[in-house]
Amino acid sequence: MDAMVDKMDATDMTETTETRPSRSEAEAAVRTLISWAGDNPDREGLIDTPSRVVRAYEEFFEGYDEDPSEVLGRTFEEVEGYNDIVMLRDISLESHCEHHMVPILGKAHIAYMPINSVVGISKLARVIEIYAKRLQTQETMTAQIAETIVSALKPAGVAVMIEAKHQCMTTRGIKKPDVATITTQFTGVFKDDPRMEERFFRLVRGDRSY
Repeated sequence: MDAMVDKMDATDMTETTETRPSRSEAEAAVRTLISWAGDNPDREGLIDTPSRVVRAYEEFFEGYDEDPSEVLGRTFEEVEGYNDIVMLRDISLESHCEHHMVPILGKAHIAYMPINSVVGISKLARVIEIYAKRLQTQETMTAQIAETIVSALKPAGVAVMIEAKHQCMTTRGIKKPDVATITTQFTGVFKDDPRMEERFFRLVRGDRSY
């Protein structure tokens, strides 16, 4: 059964790659949206907009072209006996809602408890960047980040917290601009030991009095 699922996943990825539209087709789609919105894509102010939008999308969604597991592929075992939390706090995050394709803006906090190896801290931030640069829900992104760190480093535990504002809620629909969404994912010691969970939250708040 697992082999069948793997084969289906591989097939889906191949079909997606083979049917990816060309740049000219993407620009034509933007022209269509401009016309649908009620404007003239051939007027001076909009004539270059389709190409600009496509270039912007290349930046917004560059995470599809990268493998986060490979980013964490190089680890270091020489840690001189270090056996406590490794944490990155206030990592800026820019993503896009998969339901409305509008920005999700916020910050992420991640921590892990190493056992035998650590990884360069910039690599952890890069994992967040890769998943953020895709169409996302915040819940899925939070879980993906935690699962990738667990799989690559096999630590004693991982903690991930994301707090962000969704423009699909702040600028349209219900239009509540001050609402932030908070999601968390805990594994290992952060999930099983309430004291470790509390330490994580204290570090997020900048409280080092634990």
